[in-house]
Amino acid sequence: MKLLFILDPLHTLTAYKDTSLAIMRAAQARGHQLYVCEQHDWHLQRELALVDAQTFEFTDKGCTSQDWFSGDKTTHTPTVFDAVLMRKDPPFDNEYLYSTYLLELAQQQGATIVNDPAAIRGWNEKLAVTRFAQFTPPFIVTSQREKILAFLAQHGDIIVKPLDGMGGSGIFRLRKDDPNIFSILETLTRFETQTIMVQRYIPEITLGDKRILIINGEPLPYALARIPKTGETRGNLAAGGKGVAQPLSARDRQIAQTVGKTLKQHGLFLVGLDVIGDYLTEVNVTSPTGMVEIAAQSRDWAAPCDPAALMVEALETSLKK
Repeated sequence: MKLLFILDPLHTLTAYKDTSLAIMRAAQARGHQLYVCEQHDWHLQRELALVDAQTFEFTDKGCTSQDWFSGDKTTHTPTVFDAVLMRKDPPFDNEYLYSTYLLELAQQQGATIVNDPAAIRGWNEKLAVTRFAQFTPPFIVTSQREKILAFLAQHGDIIVKPLDGMGGSGIFRLRKDDPNIFSILETLTRFETQTIMVQRYIPEITLGDKRILIINGEPLPYALARIPKTGETRGNLAAGGKGVAQPLSARDRQIAQTVGKTLKQHGLFLVGLDVIGDYLTEVNVTSPTGMVEIAAQSRDWAAPCDPAALMVEALETSLKK
C-alpha cells in the first residue's frame, strides 16, 4: 500500500515514542510505501484537491532531529494513496478546521481518509461524551459563572476545562473553599464569553486516567493508565503523568465495546477513550497516542500487544473490503 501521513513538522517529533512514527515503522516493516506531509501542504486547484507529499523511509542512523528519515516532496492527487492518515496534533483551531474541509473534498473525489474528516470536525473531544451519557460523570457545559458555581455547590469538588485543550492544558480542579474560584472561571470563560466543560471530580484519578485505544471499532486488551505525579490532578503524560499499561477492567471493556460500535459507524478508525474509574471523560479523535508505551510494557507479558502493528493489520483488512 501507499500510505500518506499528515503530521506535525518531522523535526518536532520524538522519534522513539511518537505513536504516528510507530504506526509508520510497522507499515514499513510490512512492505508499505510511506509518504508524509503537513496540513499546509494541502491545497486546491479550482475544485481539485492536491497535496505536496514527501516520500519517507526510516534510516538506520539513530533518532536525532534530522538523521532518521529521508525523502523528496512532489505534488499528488490524494487518490494515488491507498489511505491518508490524519495525524496532526491539536489544538483544533481554524487551520485544523480548514484542513478537514480540504480532506473532505479529497474524500469526495475518491480518497480514503483516516479518520473521516467530517467526523473529526463533528466530534469535539470533550463534547463527544454527551453521545454516551450513560458512561459519564455528572457534567455541565456552559460559559455562565452562576451555573458553574451552582454545580460546584452541588458536588463540592469539580474539574473545569476548555473545550479545545490538549495534553491537560487549561484543566483546573476547584473545591468550595478554593480562594481562586472567580479568577480561574474568569480566565477559562474569558468573562463568560467562552464555553467550557465542568465535570464532577473523580477521586479514582489517583489510580490513573486510562487511555483505551479503539481500532476500527475494537478496543485493545490493555489501557495506558496515566498516573498523576504527586501534587498534580492531571494524569496526562504532557503534564508529567506516568504511563502504566494494564488490562482492561470489565467496566472498561463495556464502555469501549459500546462506544467502539458507534465510532466505527462514523468512520472513526483510530480513537483514544479517556476513562477515569468507571467513567468516560473524553473521546480523542484527532491523533490519540499511547501505542509505544503499551507495546514496550507488554512485550514480556504472556499476551504481548503491539498496537501499531495491529493498527496496520486492521487498515490492510479494511482496505481490502
